[in-house]
Amino acid sequence: MRLFVTAVRWQLLLARNSPDTLQVCLTAPLLTIVFLAVSESSGRTDLSAYGVVAPTLMSLWLLSLYTAGELIAEERALGTLEGMVATPAPLGVVVLGRLSAITAVGLVAFAESWLTAGLVFGRWLALPHPAAALACLLATGASTAATASVLSPLFVLMPSARTVQNTLSYPFYLLSGVLVPVSHFPGWLRPMARIIFLSWSSDLLRDSLAPTPLPSVLPRLTAILLLGAAGGLLGLALLRRVLTAVRRHGTLSQV
Repeated sequence: MRLFVTAVRWQLLLARNSPDTLQVCLTAPLLTIVFLAVSESSGRTDLSAYGVVAPTLMSLWLLSLYTAGELIAEERALGTLEGMVATPAPLGVVVLGRLSAITAVGLVAFAESWLTAGLVFGRWLALPHPAAALACLLATGASTAATASVLSPLFVLMPSARTVQNTLSYPFYLLSGVLVPVSHFPGWLRPMARIIFLSWSSDLLRDSLAPTPLPSVLPRLTAILLLGAAGGLLGLALLRRVLTAVRRHGTLSQV
């Protein structure tokens, strides 16, 4: 736990001066303006919640995805990756700690999108279910950090994994129902979408902004957390296996 907290604090210090973090925080209001401009011009003001939820989740995933890859790439560029791997401290805990810190920063995107909708379009969305919305955001943040850790082992093996990193964003948004609800997908695609935690997060967060009763909150939160935990365990297992391989063959500095 002490190592995890130290990693969180270190990432928060780095995020203060990171232009990439600032860029993602600036992207959320811009995406909100684009989505709400489309819904307003088409007369679909009932879709305002979509214009707030989608930029929030997109910014959160993009920031975590970028950090998951770059934290390995940066340590490699500084020549400190070998030292981190050689120490007894588990690298997986460091990765999870740093990703948890960056997702905590990324959650500010919800406030940014909500304020943008109100200030620019006069759409001050009510929060009829604040506890559910807050629980959904926290569960989504934890699951995002855990799932994004799957990418770090790829960067240990191959620096060119940035191509994979760049191609995982928009297909992930579409398949997870961030922009279009999973209920509108073809029947054969829905089971695939439901194994992505963001599909549960987007549905629950949109529903928490609606005045109607909110059903099945705990099962939906459980689905988000379980899928995130599965992603985190997969990431830790892959990272341990990759580190064992590069230690055995002495190839960490050769990739």
